[in-house]
Amino acid sequence: MKYQTYSDYKPSGCEWLENIPSHWTIRKLKYISSTQFSNVDKKTVNGEKPVQLCNYVDVYYKDIITANRALMKATATQVEIRKFGLHHGDVLITKDSESWDDIAVPAYVEGTHEDILCGYHLAQIRPNPEQIDGKYLFRSFRARGINDQFRVAATGITRYGLGKYWIDNGLFPIPPIVEQRTIAAFLEVEIARIDTLIEKKERQIELLQEKRSSLISHAVTKGLDPNAKMKDSGIEWLGEVPEHWEVKRIKRLGAIRYGLGEPPEYVDNGLPFIRATDIKRGKIDLDDVKKVSRNDIPWSRRPLLKLHEILVVRSGAYTGDSAIVTENIAGCVAGYDMVLTIENGHATFVAWVLLSKYMLHGQIYLERLRAAQAHLNAEELGGFIILVPPISEQRAIAAFLEQETAGIDTMIEKIQKSIDLLREYRTALISSAVTGKIDVRGN
Repeated sequence: MKYQTYSDYKPSGCEWLENIPSHWTIRKLKYISSTQFSNVDKKTVNGEKPVQLCNYVDVYYKDIITANRALMKATATQVEIRKFGLHHGDVLITKDSESWDDIAVPAYVEGTHEDILCGYHLAQIRPNPEQIDGKYLFRSFRARGINDQFRVAATGITRYGLGKYWIDNGLFPIPPIVEQRTIAAFLEVEIARIDTLIEKKERQIELLQEKRSSLISHAVTKGLDPNAKMKDSGIEWLGEVPEHWEVKRIKRLGAIRYGLGEPPEYVDNGLPFIRATDIKRGKIDLDDVKKVSRNDIPWSRRPLLKLHEILVVRSGAYTGDSAIVTENIAGCVAGYDMVLTIENGHATFVAWVLLSKYMLHGQIYLERLRAAQAHLNAEELGGFIILVPPISEQRAIAAFLEQETAGIDTMIEKIQKSIDLLREYRTALISSAVTGKIDVRGN
């Protein structure tokens, strides 16, 4: 949709903003609102009043904070409740994060909730209702240029923090209050429409991923011949399998070793160092890969990855994820995770099995849940049960899955690109509206 522009503009005085409508002003945040940082901890203390805490993740993942959200339970003093209780129209932003681009992510408070308090790692901003509309301010924090002020101001190396000075002195383009409400109302309608489209496309991806998962699981437990004679596997959660397939432990198919563990110092130029976060949906992604110097590598640990070896994540949120080493990954350095070398079977077939429901849900996820923290070791991985067809069938199943999943992956990629474009448009629309690049008063 093409929107009108304002009839008259003037220089904003901000290099990143350029011109603004002639009847708008530029104001520092401290002159149109108040900002405070919470010191309410997450503990429960006898004698204090029960409250709920709105924390970092509640703001990061949701635009609106309401009473019907499931929030952390804690306790607080009467002074803390009076000071940090959430009021209708408040804007909460993230002030600390592990990544600079997660700074100043905003959420809007709907309704007044004295029993819901602002938690750590957040700034609580209370607009002056005569000068700034809360919803307009909330949308402004989402705009390019405006938000960049706070990201750039955040300091740190492994963790970034934004000081109150930089929040207070952030610059905002301010139209008259009635116009602010008009812009906020326009954005609410348009963003709801965009978000609905995004949700539908995300559901399409979920359905395709479910189809992909079912395809893999069926192929590696039933084979490709619908007329094959079946037998009871002897394993309750596995059911019937082709009669001529064998049931083995993974350790019977090859050897398992560990990667380097703690990495050498990262460098700009060196060998790619594969971490758990680089392993995604059965593939190894080099987009954000770290590098280490060849001279700092303990070569006795045999860390170089070879073609068709399989990386298996051994701890953390990604425990059990796996991916086979392709030609572009061979020669990279294995990080903390396990490396499975298949010696008595077809490696690509085994890689598909490790992505199947019977392996993940039936064994890997159950094993990792037994530990206080998600974790797998070589002995546990080697002990998992695997269905093994003859080598010719292993090759045929691997080739079949390679072809069939390629089409699904292409569809997922196309839908994801359209989602990314919608999100870019969403940000661009907000930025244009709250900086006066478009005039939405007639919409």
